[in-house]
Amino acid sequence: MSQGANMSIEQLFDKLWQQYSTDTPMVKQIHDMFEANEGKILNDHVAFRTFDDPRVDIDVLAKPFIAEGYVEGGQYDFPVKKLFAKHYEHPNPELPKVFISQLLTEQFSDFVQSTAKQIIDKIPQSLLANPTALLTSGVCWQPIEYKTYQKLLDESEYAAWLYAFGFRANHFTVNVNALIQTPTIQAVNAFLKKNKIELNTAGGEVKGTPDDLLEQSSTKAFKVPIKFQDGTHEIPSSYYEFALRYPKPDGKLYSGFVAASADKIFESTDNK
Repeated sequence: MSQGANMSIEQLFDKLWQQYSTDTPMVKQIHDMFEANEGKILNDHVAFRTFDDPRVDIDVLAKPFIAEGYVEGGQYDFPVKKLFAKHYEHPNPELPKVFISQLLTEQFSDFVQSTAKQIIDKIPQSLLANPTALLTSGVCWQPIEYKTYQKLLDESEYAAWLYAFGFRANHFTVNVNALIQTPTIQAVNAFLKKNKIELNTAGGEVKGTPDDLLEQSSTKAFKVPIKFQDGTHEIPSSYYEFALRYPKPDGKLYSGFVAASADKIFESTDNK
């Protein structure tokens, strides 16, 4: 059986976390900081980025989760960033939600479209046939060039990030509802700032309101060195997000996402 094909959903999330926290060490430090303050940390959701190519699009990346009982919970449009997204959730509330977005390549220049096609063409067939393994395959289209990254960045930060980091969790999200010492987004942000962690302030430190039934915040992406064919450069990698959900009229916590807030969360990885 090919690598990843017989991996349980818990093992997959563990592997995604290990990759995410190893590649971006500051994430592990923040997790440990909250764990020391709170005890057990629960994940609200895990997010992924991809292209709209049918070989690797949302529906492909969602397959391992759907096979484990996840169902689609909502669809979201981001016209300015030219993205489309879906989220998936599991009947077991202990399992994190999954948010997968994709770049609408046809709305970009010929350069972005051709670059996306070229790198996807380089993905080994064994990975394309195994979405579970694809989810943690990283940059499976080496070599990558800094000049290409920069040119993509001129049009889309999202496309540039995906080119440089590939398939992996873009971010994990702490479930603030499960926190005791810092039970609000404002308290979470104060704790982060006290520990000298820079927040993403696009759209304000807190994205969303209680009326939206969802409040979110995130750190800025932490820069890490990436080896390009034309030199090693430090670029923004992943960030850590925090989400607080409010109850709907029926008393159940809102489980969806707010496109206007998510739009600003995407800017956590802006190269500024």
